[in-house]
Amino acid sequence: MKKVVMALSVLALLTSCVSKKKYTELEARNKETQDLLNTATVKLNSCLEEKAGLAARVEGLKEHNQTLINTSKDMTILTSKGAENIEKALESIKEKDLKISRMQDALTKKDSVTLAVVTSLKSVVGLNDEDIEINVEKGVVFISISDKMLFKTGSYNVSDRAKSVLAKVAKVVNDKPDFECMVEGHTDSVPYIGNGVLLDNWDLSVKRSTSIIRVLTNELGVKPEQLIAAGRSSYVPLVGNTSAENRAKNRRTRILVLPKIDQFYDMVEKEMKKQK
Repeated sequence: MKKVVMALSVLALLTSCVSKKKYTELEARNKETQDLLNTATVKLNSCLEEKAGLAARVEGLKEHNQTLINTSKDMTILTSKGAENIEKALESIKEKDLKISRMQDALTKKDSVTLAVVTSLKSVVGLNDEDIEINVEKGVVFISISDKMLFKTGSYNVSDRAKSVLAKVAKVVNDKPDFECMVEGHTDSVPYIGNGVLLDNWDLSVKRSTSIIRVLTNELGVKPEQLIAAGRSSYVPLVGNTSAENRAKNRRTRILVLPKIDQFYDMVEKEMKKQK
C-alpha cells in the first residue's frame, strides 16, 4: 500500500512537472505570438498611414493632372487666339505699309511737281536780277519781286518794267491750267498817309496785289479763277525795319505758284487720320 501511494505520489509529481513546463512553453509561445501580433499591428498601422498618404497624394496628382488638362485646353485656346492676333497684327502692318507707301508716293509726286514748277519758272523768266527771286519755301514755289521794280513809292500803279516780268509769269500760269497764283503784297513799317482812297498799309498791300492781278487778267490773259489777292501789310518783314535799305527789302510782292495738288494733300491727311 505504501508502495502504491508512493508510486501515485511520484506519478502525480511527474504529471505536475510536465504541465508546468508546457505552460511555460505555451506562455513563451503566447508572448512570442503577442509580440508578432504587436509588430504586425504596428506594421499594419504604418501601412494604413502610408496608404492614406498615398491616397491623398493620388488625389493631389489627380487634381494636378486635371489642372494640367484644363491648362492645356486654355493654352490651346490661347494659342489659337495668339495665332489670330498675330495674323491680325500682320494684316495691320501690311495696311500701314500700304498707307506709308501711298503717303510717300503723294509726297514724292508733290516734290516732283514743285521741282518742275521751279524749273519752268527759272527757264521762262530767265532773269538774273537781285530784285527777283524764285525759290521754294515750305513746299511752296514763289517769285518775290521788289517794289522798286513794280511800283513807285506809295503807289499801286504797276510799272512797265514789271509788266515784262509778269508776262513771263503769266506764260507759265497759262500753260498750267491746274495752277493757281496768290499775289501777296508786303509793305514796310512806315505808316501810309491816306489819300482818301487808301487808309493804311493794309489797304496799300492789298491794292498792289489787285493791281498786279488786273495786269495778269486784263493784259496777259490769265484766268481770274486762277488768281488770289492777298495783302500782309508790314507784319511779315524779311528783316527788321531799322534802315532805309531794310525797309526796301521788306517792300515786296510775292507771287506764290500753287499747283492744284489738293488730292495729294487730301490723301496724306486721310492716311494720317486713319493711323491715329
